[in-house]
Amino acid sequence: MRQINPFIISSEYISQEYFCDRAFETKVLVDNILNGRNSVLISIRRMGKSGLINHCFNQKVISDNFNAFFIDLYSTSSLSEMVTLMGREIVDSLKGKGEKMLERFVSTVKSLVTGITIDPVTGQPALNISIGNIQQPEQTLQEIFEYLEKSGKPCVVAIDEFQQASEYPEGNIIALLRTHVQKCKQTQFIFAGSKRRMMDNLFNNPSEPFYMSCANLFLEAIDRDEYFKFAAAHFNKAGKSISEECFYRMYDALEGHTWFIQRLLNEMYATMGEDETADINCLNAAMQHILKLDKRSYEETLQRLSSPQKQLLIAIAKEIKAKEITSSGFVHRHGLKSASSVQNAANALYENDMITREGDEYFVTNRFLGFWLKERYGIGFRF
Repeated sequence: MRQINPFIISSEYISQEYFCDRAFETKVLVDNILNGRNSVLISIRRMGKSGLINHCFNQKVISDNFNAFFIDLYSTSSLSEMVTLMGREIVDSLKGKGEKMLERFVSTVKSLVTGITIDPVTGQPALNISIGNIQQPEQTLQEIFEYLEKSGKPCVVAIDEFQQASEYPEGNIIALLRTHVQKCKQTQFIFAGSKRRMMDNLFNNPSEPFYMSCANLFLEAIDRDEYFKFAAAHFNKAGKSISEECFYRMYDALEGHTWFIQRLLNEMYATMGEDETADINCLNAAMQHILKLDKRSYEETLQRLSSPQKQLLIAIAKEIKAKEITSSGFVHRHGLKSASSVQNAANALYENDMITREGDEYFVTNRFLGFWLKERYGIGFRF
């Protein structure tokens, strides 16, 4: 049997064995669910929100006692799309749970009944419906919430990239969702998001419907030493090893940013044989290989940007962490047009998730793109 690469980079949750640490965050979320508290979970993208949520869902106390649903709103742009996604997730989760569960859904969410089909071979249900088929999305949303409350078990619903709903053209979606959520007695919610300012505003602004309605949790980087122990154990299990210098150099350069560390660990693990040790040379070789593979997509990304956006992105990448980007010093240092041009470009880059702002610092959201830009337009990049 093929041995699995233990450094998972897909969004799929495998098992506890391949999940690193997060003991404190797991306990907080599980305790919130068990004690009737809704949660708001905030972190930058690719720090591990979805993995943590699915890890919580796989805790025995949750999986045995709750129906759990994970909804990712990242690619949605309207209430109809959100409702369709929720319907599909619920129907998919009913597979293998018996006809009674499906009957309960059908009897409650009547507006989606015509889209539910049964596979003649497997006998499993599926929701085959397009966005245009949702005639009254607010009614369908109400029916879905009604189903959650009488599904036969308490439910926990995680809505990832929740801030996306605040930008739907309908304009009243956050208030509408709050109305439904506050009526729920048998359903707990985890609202997760990667745009910190937007999420902070939605849940901590007194003028917003969700103000003080959830327990807050900000997802920081995995502890440096715990992460090394996790990585070293998996290398050792395969008869390989990784040096402390290699791991800590990588961790510090990426500031513990989970997915990017996982990608490099995955690459080094895959290319090493038994009795070999991942060192700095191995790390740099892995990084160069990844940048070579992704070069075309990075070039296409730059082509889609306006000239001011491209110049600002390169400037931020050169500094890795950039401060006071509208100051005369930053503008002159990087040959940018003006402070107002920089501000407009920054707003566009932030809106399109190209840059992330943490406090007074900006960095390229895709860390590897940032390294590639630094290497191509700066003084090179090496760990």
